[in-house]
Amino acid sequence: MIRVRPFRNTDPPLLADLWRSQSPQRRLVQPMSARLLESHVFSKPYFDRLGLLVAEGDEGRVIGFAHAGFGPSEDLSTLSTEMGVVCLLLVAPDQSFGDIAGPLLDAAEDYLSSQGSKVIYAGGVYPLNPFYLGLYGGSELPGVLESDERSLSFYRGRGYQPADRVVVMQRELAGFRPLVDRTQMQIRRSYQIEATLDPPSSSWWEACTLGHAERTRFHLLPRAGDAPAASATFWHIEPLASSWGVHAVGVLDLEVAAEHRRRGLATFLMGESLRQLQSHGATLVEAQTMERNAPAVGLYQKLGFEQVDAGVVLRKSAPGR
Repeated sequence: MIRVRPFRNTDPPLLADLWRSQSPQRRLVQPMSARLLESHVFSKPYFDRLGLLVAEGDEGRVIGFAHAGFGPSEDLSTLSTEMGVVCLLLVAPDQSFGDIAGPLLDAAEDYLSSQGSKVIYAGGVYPLNPFYLGLYGGSELPGVLESDERSLSFYRGRGYQPADRVVVMQRELAGFRPLVDRTQMQIRRSYQIEATLDPPSSSWWEACTLGHAERTRFHLLPRAGDAPAASATFWHIEPLASSWGVHAVGVLDLEVAAEHRRRGLATFLMGESLRQLQSHGATLVEAQTMERNAPAVGLYQKLGFEQVDAGVVLRKSAPGR
């Protein structure tokens, strides 16, 4: 007999045990601990125990959990319940996945609908990324990874439809050299790179989701002294990268001012940023971008990134909507 109930204060060690029981997989940090769950999940200011649904089997054994949450308002200053997300769903490996995941998803969807959600997403993707960054996925939350065939099939069978596709790309930094051509040399003469360690968060949502992360922001500044022409922000993908056995950094954002686009500045900024990160010990860099963003995909390919996985953004209307 399966019973689904909300989170209790005595659950963290049990949820950590369930997480550790999962088969080895690149997308899940290991080993999990109650301390990690506390620092990355339960301590978030918007954590709601009613959104973390726990499945119990015989004798009260925890055999699965689903965690439902929300994204931010349009200005990233507060929580908005209009769109909900099933952030993560795990089932004990000795249980039938569908038999446990089904009641958990039902409960998660009911919770999100009761809070006002009109649309529900399966798997976190920015800005619907309230929990698990650094514990699941990679440099960002990628929706449901295609390598997770079981979960992908499960959500599709429950009526979730693809809305977008995320390309997950990586590049080893051993031997990395920035591109050199006439355009890049001209940019080098006209611009300089300025690095800022642990830059202040630009919004409440960024502080909530990335406050734990070690970040570096690189600005591309005209030597003439004008405003930055471009910026790129990276973070140390921890603790997940420790599971991979590498010192990995992830691309959080890359922006070029509109008046400076299509001039090779993004290529120069990324190349110089990766060179500096490599000199400080980074051995791998990961970037995620929507497949439809052809310029970003092309830029990463030019710098030697290769696709290692893909994520599917899945969604459906909330129950009763």
